[in-house]
Amino acid sequence: MKSPSLLASFRFAFQGIVYAFRTQRNFKVHCGVTLAVVIVGLAIGLSPGQWAILAVVTGLVFQAELMNTALEAVVDHVSPEFHALAKVAKDCAAGAVFLTALCAVVVGILVLGPPLIGMLSAVLRVP
Repeated sequence: MKSPSLLASFRFAFQGIVYAFRTQRNFKVHCGVTLAVVIVGLAIGLSPGQWAILAVVTGLVFQAELMNTALEAVVDHVSPEFHALAKVAKDCAAGAVFLTALCAVVVGILVLGPPLIGMLSAVLRVP
């Protein structure tokens, strides 16, 4: 089915994001972590390039979580009873989210770590 308009397409996309936020615990966790990263990034004064890197990895995590939610809904619809292949599909999608989030954590440490260590060492220095 084709979307009736560009505006309708955006509305459907927003509805999907709201659905994931309301129903998926991990989506809420990702939102909380993203908020914490933004606060830390503002506090340490990230460069535009560093913000871009964090935006890309954050977007990838949310994209993976949304795709996982979509796949789970489709699998649950077509296979309401347990099926080994349905389990494989859901487990692989969850694994994709996990790996994406793990990579985002590594990137976050590489981007935020050095400035945070510098700030902490300056604060903890005894004159």
